[in-house]
Amino acid sequence: MSYKGDSGVFLESASISIGDRVKIIKKDISYEGMLLDRAEDADDKHVVLKLNNGYNIGLDIRGADIELIEKGEKPKIELEHLNIEKDPEKHDISIISTGGTVASIIDYKTGAVHPAFTADDLLRANPELLEHANIKGKAVLNILSENMKPEYWIKSARSIADEINDGAYGVVVAHGTDTMHYTSAALSFIMDTPVPIVLTGAQRSSDRPSSDAYLNLLNSITAAKSDISEVMICMHGTENDSYSNLHRGTKVRKMHTSRRDTFRSINTSPIAKVHNGNIQILDKEIKYKKRTDDEVKLQDTLEPNVAFIKSYPGISGELIDYHIDKGYKGIVLEGTGLGHCPEDIIPSIQRATDEKIPVVMASQCLYGKVNMHVYSTGRKLISAGVISAGDMLPETAFVKLIWTLGQTDKLNEVQNIMQTNMAGEIQDKLSLKYFLI
Repeated sequence: MSYKGDSGVFLESASISIGDRVKIIKKDISYEGMLLDRAEDADDKHVVLKLNNGYNIGLDIRGADIELIEKGEKPKIELEHLNIEKDPEKHDISIISTGGTVASIIDYKTGAVHPAFTADDLLRANPELLEHANIKGKAVLNILSENMKPEYWIKSARSIADEINDGAYGVVVAHGTDTMHYTSAALSFIMDTPVPIVLTGAQRSSDRPSSDAYLNLLNSITAAKSDISEVMICMHGTENDSYSNLHRGTKVRKMHTSRRDTFRSINTSPIAKVHNGNIQILDKEIKYKKRTDDEVKLQDTLEPNVAFIKSYPGISGELIDYHIDKGYKGIVLEGTGLGHCPEDIIPSIQRATDEKIPVVMASQCLYGKVNMHVYSTGRKLISAGVISAGDMLPETAFVKLIWTLGQTDKLNEVQNIMQTNMAGEIQDKLSLKYFLI
């Protein structure tokens, strides 16, 4: 049962389980119906009943009494397996879920939800996908995006590698949008892939008419069949359903809380536009890794004990000292402007580098690049051993330091790796035309 806390106690007091018919009395009004399940993250003050008229109702249990009318079984959905023959003329695309299901199936008679992430689920919700590929579905994780951890990046990378080794022509990763760009960066460093790996998600759920889920998924399958064998994010390119953009996994960021075109390439253009089953390369100067017959390679040793600190007016060096004392192995400092922080925290930064803890400087500005040679504070930071992140996004620099420290703990080697372009995260030349307007 997903009822916990006060609602769990309320139901257990009358020996009531999901599926039972019950009566709830509150303020001289009684409600009769079948007790339905709730999401695990729901509050503990309400229960949900399916009334005799077919409507579901949420009831506040505070001040209410409950009695059992009839024992029942927990609602469930039993669906027959779809016997779909594999089309030898179409490519095999694997779709991996890291957070819930792309296609949840609801039984509107009972209110039950079928949460298993399988090819059957995908095809029941999106039968049109069969026109484009043979689909294989697999659940790796079932977490909210904000609960992503470095250890889950490793688990996801290994599962993707298994799919590629099993013959997948391309892999689509269904992911929550909030931390999708962290995961795309992590996979970019962890994996040397011979086929496309495409992360996608939805800003609006599939039950809403304005959902972006279907187009993102469909265009991600198109991208997974392309010759761009990199880790990418595929999401809406505009607020309407006209096309999706393919963003390099290390140069992309979520830029709006709710817009469907929230993902934008930073300091560069998207690699391509996906429209009506076609891939259009947007900038001929952008070099991308092309599909090969090589084996997938993993470098999945990570050091998750890395701090991500934002500089702000009045920040104290004690914040840096705290992370040193707590045994953090690296620090990414998100500085202001060209890569600055208050001068009075530089002694603490110097302490970190003296203790062989790398400090990497990124910029809060996002656009442009760090240049600590311009002003005196920047030059003092260089003297203190701070490593420039160049034009890397702060989140990408954070992820890259986690990965780099998994490869070496030698300060000079860390600096060399952090300042070497490994997966398109660093560009030597910048253009003002990429600035977000």
